[in-house]
Amino acid sequence: MDEDQYRSVYREVNANRCVFEKALNNRRCDCSRHERFLLATREAVGCKSEASLANCTVFLETLREKSRFALRETLIDGPLPHNKELKVQAGGTLALQQHLFPEQIAAKTTQDIYELVNIALSKYANIADFPYGELVKGVVHYESRPKRGK
Repeated sequence: MDEDQYRSVYREVNANRCVFEKALNNRRCDCSRHERFLLATREAVGCKSEASLANCTVFLETLREKSRFALRETLIDGPLPHNKELKVQAGGTLALQQHLFPEQIAAKTTQDIYELVNIALSKYANIADFPYGELVKGVVHYESRPKRGK
């Protein structure tokens, strides 16, 4: 299966593609609304809830935009290169979890993105009001892999 054909079939099979797919596949985050499936030996992630997907999409797009300067990007009009996108997804959700639950400061994974966004919405009432200053710090300091010693 060539790459164009794979993408075409992927869009047909996965109408509600999870926007946090990279972080979920990297096992840095989890979500109670995700569903995994295999397509051409690749693991893909979909969302079971359109409302949840809408909230997550707005949150991720806002987080990308707020992280633009820290990631040294002048314009973000879609997903970033893989490692930067992983920093935004996993680092941003970890920072939000640590902000909402300070006792989980040492956590290396986010337990449930759906719950996290809903708890933050109940506290801030609007996704635009989330503490993006703190979340961007989490994006900047996130390491997808520990650096190897020489």
